[in-house]
Amino acid sequence: MRLDKYLKVSRLIKRRPVANEACDAGRIRVNGKTAKASLNVKVGDIIEITFGDKVVKVEVLSIEETYKKDEAKELYRVL
Repeated sequence: MRLDKYLKVSRLIKRRPVANEACDAGRIRVNGKTAKASLNVKVGDIIEITFGDKVVKVEVLSIEETYKKDEAKELYRVL
């Protein structure tokens, strides 16, 4: 699954265009490397998202095309 879509489905970022902008600005890293929105995310990948001064680091546990809002937190684990 594309990185921008995963960020939206997992509710880490609310909208896909915002996820695209974050990738273009270099605020998202996957496995220690700056990532583009088109990067394919796999189970076990480590995603780091920079929100201003705050850095959120998560591990991908599952990849689903659609997920309910309440269950979206099961797709990742915060590190």
